Amino acid sequence: MIKKSLSRKELIKKYLKFFESKNHKIIPAVPLLPKGDSSVLFTTAGMHPLIPYLLGKKHPSGKRLVNVQKCIRTTDIEKVGNNYHHTFFEMLGNWSLGNYWKKEAIEWSLEFLTRILKLEKEKIAVSVFEGDSSASRDIESAKIWKSLGISEKRIAFLNKEENWWGPVEKTGICGPDTEIFYWNSEEMPAPEKFDFSDKRWVEIGNNVLLQYSKNEKGIYEEAKQKNIDFGGGVERIITILNGFEDNYLTDIWKPIIEKIEKISKKNYENSEYTRSFRIIADHIKASVFILAEGIIPSNTKQGYVLRRLIRRTVRHAKELDIKENLSEITKPVFDMYSDYKILKENRNKIIRELDKEEEIFLKKLEQGEKILKKIIHSGKKILEGKIAFLLYQSYGFPLELTKETAERFHIKVDEKGFEKELKKHQEISRTASIGKFKSGLSDFGEKTIKLHTVTHLLNEALRIVLNNPKIFQKGSNINSERLRFDFNFDRKLTEEEKKKIENWINEKIKENLPVTFEEMSLKQAKQKGAQGVFEDKYAEKIKVYFIGHKGKEISKEICNGPHVKNIGEIGKFRIKKEEAIAAGIRRIKGVIE
Repeated sequence: MIKKSLSRKELIKKYLKFFESKNHKIIPAVPLLPKGDSSVLFTTAGMHPLIPYLLGKKHPSGKRLVNVQKCIRTTDIEKVGNNYHHTFFEMLGNWSLGNYWKKEAIEWSLEFLTRILKLEKEKIAVSVFEGDSSASRDIESAKIWKSLGISEKRIAFLNKEENWWGPVEKTGICGPDTEIFYWNSEEMPAPEKFDFSDKRWVEIGNNVLLQYSKNEKGIYEEAKQKNIDFGGGVERIITILNGFEDNYLTDIWKPIIEKIEKISKKNYENSEYTRSFRIIADHIKASVFILAEGIIPSNTKQGYVLRRLIRRTVRHAKELDIKENLSEITKPVFDMYSDYKILKENRNKIIRELDKEEEIFLKKLEQGEKILKKIIHSGKKILEGKIAFLLYQSYGFPLELTKETAERFHIKVDEKGFEKELKKHQEISRTASIGKFKSGLSDFGEKTIKLHTVTHLLNEALRIVLNNPKIFQKGSNINSERLRFDFNFDRKLTEEEKKKIENWINEKIKENLPVTFEEMSLKQAKQKGAQGVFEDKYAEKIKVYFIGHKGKEISKEICNGPHVKNIGEIGKFRIKKEEAIAAGIRRIKGVIE
């Protein structure tokens, strides 16, 4: 295999430049902590913030968009340890919002891979949707691939489970996809016929063809606006380009692996330790990026995911007999991702929180060892599955360690009982990690729009009542029943402060003030005093929403909507709850009556 050495930064630069040449506008990546109406725990794809525009809303940057998005996926944390699965990754993405269609999307994907990245067309295979009773066979995509020189034997027609996306809820936009695979093996030349089950064919890109809308009767209708959503994993493409079959040998991972080798005095190539190396490298990188966004370990939501990652890392560090703090392993992450300003700015806090959680968990492990010794000396011949799972979940003991210790004292472990408890726990974790999208991204009902507009008023009320101009939104989640608004503040609000915030908002609502917007550059938005998180990157053209009469606006905020036309439509606002969710981050839950 010919190696085409290319770094992560070079790949990203080439990708953005290529799609700019196809008249795409580069749009900023969003934080890992979703903003707006998303109810997933983390951003899992570049598509997330674009849902309103895929539904027909006008995007300030136009109809052709491109970016690189950092993502966290936690649905299969237990699978991390093979040669390609990751929790944190970066995704190349390009979109057509009702503009170009299948022909251009497929042609440009292939052109980028073969002409720009110099991948061999002879090693490419694709899959398309085979069709069923509800949606047509995607013959159009198959014909396009064939016209571009992909052999008919390398085009596989697969079912909905493999080649279909959406809808997010029971109804909404959806459609087939066409996936691109590359033969990543030196064992033999790429087979003439594409076998989807052969894992040496590695997926490197996917064009989602959003051509349908599923209605309440379950019928798939042609969508009013047809969209393209392409996604390609940076890690996998870099692995292919550099001629590896193991992602962890590339420059995106190798410095971390080498650091672990140095402090553990063990070799990554030793199969006894390889899995632990990969888990530590993956989880440390993911933890650094999550901590950078202000999340700290806890027993709920994003904090719970972070705690799981750190504690799994600690367990596998013990397997490698690592004595140093885990924070020692973070240095290569900061070096490799120096283009992320958020890491540099929060470095000390990241290391502090990582060390703190590690110390807490090591004490838990000691407690677990004491419990295990008590059970061993109790005279029991079988260690119950629930106890084994308690040791695993609460004290960090992997089943192998519990079994190994118990066997030395001729005690059997109820493995089936353990697996039953683990399966139950994984299902709860999976549901929490995915989020349910209940009244989430695609819900733009009347009450949701009113609550979204209230967040602008709440944002302003907090700054005024708390006399702190540096308060800004850190995240929100809105459905038809309530709003959830996260903001930076270092203490609990008093009852008097909450009442003043409510009163300020309700007094403004009574004034029946208009809501308008203007499209402008970021520089113009700043000059007008618009609120926004200016550490984030913004598109060339942005929307600024104004509440109030011209020249007397009470709120100016960068936002993509949706909003009421007059705040008098909103009704009465009430704060239901105010609480801490992370260090220096508070959350308000509110309703309108």
